[in-house]
Amino acid sequence: MCRTRSAAVGVCLAACAWVTLSAQQVETVTVVARQFERKLHLPGELLPFLQVALHARVTGLVDEVRVDRGSQVRKGDLLVTLAAPEVVAQWAEAQARARALDSQAVEAGAKVDAADSTLSRLRAAAATQGAVSGNEVVQAQKAADAARASRSAVEESARAAHAAADAVGDLQAYLKIAAPFDGTITERTAHPGALVGPTTGPLLELEQQHLLRLVVAVPEAEVASVVRGDRVSFTVPAYSNQTFQAEVSRLAGSLDQKTRTMAVELDVSNPQRALASGMYPDVVWTIRRPAASLLVPPSSIVTTTERIFVIRVTGGRAEWVNVTKGNPAGDLVEVTGALKAGDEIVRRGTDEIRQNSIVKTRRVDQK
Repeated sequence: MCRTRSAAVGVCLAACAWVTLSAQQVETVTVVARQFERKLHLPGELLPFLQVALHARVTGLVDEVRVDRGSQVRKGDLLVTLAAPEVVAQWAEAQARARALDSQAVEAGAKVDAADSTLSRLRAAAATQGAVSGNEVVQAQKAADAARASRSAVEESARAAHAAADAVGDLQAYLKIAAPFDGTITERTAHPGALVGPTTGPLLELEQQHLLRLVVAVPEAEVASVVRGDRVSFTVPAYSNQTFQAEVSRLAGSLDQKTRTMAVELDVSNPQRALASGMYPDVVWTIRRPAASLLVPPSSIVTTTERIFVIRVTGGRAEWVNVTKGNPAGDLVEVTGALKAGDEIVRRGTDEIRQNSIVKTRRVDQK
């Protein structure tokens, strides 16, 4: 019996020793929730706020060019005049035809008045028995109706002639090309004597440069941080020691399928014309998350060929929690997953701490 009791005690001691050895000692930290921001450098491109290529609407010879590359112009300023004698001749001909039809319309109106007068006299005479025959009254009525129809046709032709004259007059107005907005002439290809028309290239190119568009391709993951009205800093190689400001004004609202970025436009005030369209600025974008981010030490994140996880300790047991790594925030790393602020996780994670294994913890202060 003594021998049996001794054996039972030995088994019990061995079991206790196994439990003690299986409880691993680990250091733990808590998951931190913090609002943080970081700086992201993105390439951008400066574009004119308004830009237009000015073409000739009618075929003609360049008569005068009043501006050159670099000229500052105001809206409505005359830039180019064209010479097209055939257009002037067409306009004169169209006006003459319209005036002739106006005269015919007046003549037709007089005939209507005469026919109406004759009809009135015959009707008055027909009141006296035997003075005029009924057929004469009918014939006079038909003549008056025909005169009215003729007048209507001539008046319609006159209106068409005036419309045609106005259209040719509009073409004549196209012989003078004016600035559609305030800006700078950036290209000139027109010279006096050149034959130009709708199928030739632009005569001038005009850009509005006192206000520029800064276009930045923002990565998909950072689109949520874009807020209209935010001020953003940028630099350009031409002024490496100077920082400029721009204001977020427009979002494309759609991602580029190839680059997975969204075009964001910022307005840049450029009253001194220091900046030029075509420059490629380095934009310093401040990324702010709309909600607090969960942060853990980088050493807590375990990466294997199958998964990325942290080890949460609940009730003295290890639990693997899948996470997705985000951006660094100082000594910590942003993560997303089935975690919450205050969760206790292993400070130095390793896949040797198996799922549901027993652990003994020692809390370490999080910096």
